[in-house]
Amino acid sequence: MKESFWGIFIITLGVSAIIFIFFFQNITTTSEQNYTLLREVTEAAMYDAVDLATYRETGVVRINREKFVENFVRRFAESASLQNDYVIRIYDVNEVPPKVSLGVQTKVSGSSKEETVDVLIDNKLDAILETPY
Repeated sequence: MKESFWGIFIITLGVSAIIFIFFFQNITTTSEQNYTLLREVTEAAMYDAVDLATYRETGVVRINREKFVENFVRRFAESASLQNDYVIRIYDVNEVPPKVSLGVQTKVSGSSKEETVDVLIDNKLDAILETPY
């Protein structure tokens, strides 16, 4: 009887460890995907928002604030995962020099039979558009 309890304990411990590893792998993967998506979409939206007329006339690199926000939201929505809810916060958009500060917050939840664990993943990014002279 004593050996059977040890067997049940080992099997329960193994199943608990697998659930724990799966949950934290899901959190880590979501965070990495969000950061990569945030970085790539921000860069592409900044290039799309460059005001070419101002650049041709004065030689100053300037981005259009409304065009950046529109392109960022559109590109992020096209590439984001449909199973997560996202909160996009745009803190600052400087037109000259081109600089943006923004963040994306995602809620990831994992559940077992008795309880549900919710984790908020917050990715923030400050980006400056650099141009060669």
